[in-house]
Amino acid sequence: MSRHLTTARPILPTLPPVATAPCRPAISPNHNDKGPMSDAAPTHDAAWPRAVLFDLLTALLDSWIVWNRAAGSETAGRTWRAEYLRRTYGCGAYVSYEQLVRESAAHVGLPPSAPQALEAEWLTLPAWDGARELLQSLRPHCKLAVVTNCSKTLGHQAAALLGVDWDVVVTSEEAGFYKPDPRPYRLALDRLGVDAADAAFIAGSGYDLFGTSAVGMRTFWHNRVGLSRPEGAPAPDKEAPTLEPALAWLRDFHKTA
Repeated sequence: MSRHLTTARPILPTLPPVATAPCRPAISPNHNDKGPMSDAAPTHDAAWPRAVLFDLLTALLDSWIVWNRAAGSETAGRTWRAEYLRRTYGCGAYVSYEQLVRESAAHVGLPPSAPQALEAEWLTLPAWDGARELLQSLRPHCKLAVVTNCSKTLGHQAAALLGVDWDVVVTSEEAGFYKPDPRPYRLALDRLGVDAADAAFIAGSGYDLFGTSAVGMRTFWHNRVGLSRPEGAPAPDKEAPTLEPALAWLRDFHKTA
């Protein structure tokens, strides 16, 4: 089920780091990266990338709508989300995702019931139009992975909502750092056994452009809600308000390099 936002397009400014609680160390992975569906291993065609990595909560899933519902309105939800993003991108090293969500809600004047509602509705996160179709089209050709700013538990739950047989799911908790620090992307590439030059990234936030550029991955920015590119962020290979152009870009990935 897909939902679209039709309100004015928000602009997220470049924001300074803020103080957070002491960061946790990285947690060693001890999980199965596979999703609920089991598909045959991809047969690689030289024109395709060997792997496609995805941002999860904005590139594939419409998490905006769930934040807005939990906050009680779109205005309150966007204000809360902006404060959360400020803390996330200022933190770098991992601090509990749930803690950052709670602290952000309190900072903008929302009651404790807002983050509780967000977690309660987590499994209702809807996929954007075309997300599942894109993943199904890529499965025969490429390895598929998620790199998400989330806790291990919530990140794997959200990835499973798409019904794809993920080769790798990397959360910030497992990497020990939040994107756009290069380490979450590198951990995913290491687990995939794929070089950055032979991998593509589908971003949902312009901040991913800092991290993917640092590791050398070409990027398609699915800019669904019309965010401005953060100051200083490199341009993506391609930017579009829907996922529809991504398949053609990936099909000719090495032809256009």
